[in-house]
Amino acid sequence: MNILVVGGAGYVGGPLCDYLLGEGHKVKIVDLLIYEKNYFKPVELIRENILNWPSIKQHVMWADCVVWLAALVGDPACAIDSSLTTEINVSSLIPLLKDFKGRLIFPSTCSVYGAQDGLLDEKSPLNPLSLYAKSKIDAENLILDSSVDSCIFRLGTLFGVGDTHSRIRLDLVVNLLTVKAFFTRKMTVFGGEQFRPLLHVRDVGKFVTKAVTNDANGIYNIHQNNYTITQISEIIRSKVPLSDVELTETQFQDARNYSVSSNKLLSKFDELPKLTVNEGVDEILNVLKENRITDISDPSFSNWQSLRKSIIKTDNEILSISSSLELGM
Repeated sequence: MNILVVGGAGYVGGPLCDYLLGEGHKVKIVDLLIYEKNYFKPVELIRENILNWPSIKQHVMWADCVVWLAALVGDPACAIDSSLTTEINVSSLIPLLKDFKGRLIFPSTCSVYGAQDGLLDEKSPLNPLSLYAKSKIDAENLILDSSVDSCIFRLGTLFGVGDTHSRIRLDLVVNLLTVKAFFTRKMTVFGGEQFRPLLHVRDVGKFVTKAVTNDANGIYNIHQNNYTITQISEIIRSKVPLSDVELTETQFQDARNYSVSSNKLLSKFDELPKLTVNEGVDEILNVLKENRITDISDPSFSNWQSLRKSIIKTDNEILSISSSLELGM
């Protein structure tokens, strides 16, 4: 099949393209390389702005399936410019849904659930606590109200290393805590009992690739397991000698706290994501131990810092990001 991955040069697009190529699909990507300095993956790159529909329409119409990864992702990144967030995350879909007649795979986020008790499924009430979550709900509704054959994945919070070409995001709770433990031997956590459904970035690529030829329609939660922030920090501490967890009374802006069920995903895809937090932590630690990152404070590792074009540093911290423990899908 002809697959167009819009926003395909980044953290999720990297492993996704590998899976698609492995299944024999012909792949093109549309990306402006906002986060990436270079793109060396052997995939045709169309460097265009998704907000300029006439410039990308011909490429969309070439495709049998479009995977629409393009978005401003994460609460702080979306908060920089609310109008731009709405334009990119929601309005950009309007011409696509009007003109495209193929299959659409769209990543949403479990952040739409906000803060709720109990195990949440796709029919649970939504409680968006940020512009990012609200924009994803608006996008979901546009897609569901259209006639396009579509599959929407509500992704858990991502972690891990995607591939050998694309950047690593270090503004995600597992990856960030691992970096802090490695360099400072200290992980600062507020509360710690907040739940997050976690998902390895390569499992996103695996299941999106399955969805290309699967007849799954509608919305699917997708995660590997639900973890508290404390559980995540304890896994990391077991792998980083002498590291410790420091509880702080400073409350971060993000108040999300939720656990989800992916039983609907299992019923349609016959399996669940398998890559664990343990494996993801090991991947990040291996990258750090092998000195494969020369500047851990490079803004390209953070969606928010890349967009702000500034680095925030505090005393004795290699990397410090506002709301650092609460970023990501």
